Amino acid sequence: MRTLTWIQASWKLHIWNYFWAMKQMVDAQNSKKDWDEIFMMIADLHSLTSLNKPWDAKILRENVKNTILDYLAVWLDPEKVILYVQSDIPEVTELYWYLSSITWIWMLWQAHSYKDKIANWVSPNHALFSYPVLMAADILIVKADKVPVWKDQIQHLEITRDIAKKFNYTFCEEWNEVFTIPEAKIQEELKTIPWLDWQKMSKSYWNTIPLFWTENEIKKKIMSISTDSKTVEEPKNPDKCNIFALYKLVSNEEEIEKMRQNYLKWNYWYWDAKKALFENMKKYFWPMWKKREELEEKYKKDKNFLAEIREIWAKKMKWNAMKVLEKARRRIWIK
Repeated sequence: MRTLTWIQASWKLHIWNYFWAMKQMVDAQNSKKDWDEIFMMIADLHSLTSLNKPWDAKILRENVKNTILDYLAVWLDPEKVILYVQSDIPEVTELYWYLSSITWIWMLWQAHSYKDKIANWVSPNHALFSYPVLMAADILIVKADKVPVWKDQIQHLEITRDIAKKFNYTFCEEWNEVFTIPEAKIQEELKTIPWLDWQKMSKSYWNTIPLFWTENEIKKKIMSISTDSKTVEEPKNPDKCNIFALYKLVSNEEEIEKMRQNYLKWNYWYWDAKKALFENMKKYFWPMWKKREELEEKYKKDKNFLAEIREIWAKKMKWNAMKVLEKARRRIWIK
């Protein structure tokens, strides 16, 4: 079983990134029960579709550096997971071009990410329009069996599957000879994390809690979480509360049940729930915050240590990518 997941190198990672992707990776590397081979991509090329200044290399380099340090801070083990930067693997963009030549244009016109940008009066570039094809190249060059996806990316995965099937049908004598047809892996309980505006927790909506902010910044953000208009004297529904939804992520079963009972009884303040959320979040993430500080100090003293890690990862990934790319080349008579 081979699994690929990724994170865009744009802005700061937040707690939804942690519970949806980072924690899954760490749990999987430690158990090895769910995924046998784990690939984690930092998608810096995809980030060019969302940065305010796509040409600002300094911002992108800083984002990539911070993302790597963030993953190391949550105890991702470089020996157990192939974590690589997308632009370090030129084979991906070569495959992207080959796949573009067999991708139906109507599939890209119907992509939700593109249509959403148009609906919001965003002037899209070609990178955004062809985003699903580059995503297909990312997945297919790894020969991933499973791809953890957020619900708004399911369509993109279906496009990947269609492209892979068309390539296999058009150029290959045996099914799956070049590309594996990937399956979606969705964490049901993390499909959405409602919060400030009752939309998914996303950097695009500015309703996030960054993973490595200062304590004061995180506390201020938590205290600003919106709630309903129930008074302190009224019982409250924990299953419809943003605070409780977040509290469940950083608390044990006993704490969750106690908080639930507090909601159902009289005279319980949302303010008290927010304070309890902050304390548990601080307790949960404190070891990671500490580790992140240590890694930042190490980077300041020796910037080469990240470059060395990236080179090791890139060599591992290239070995896998070249095998797939060479098969694709042979089948379409490029080489």
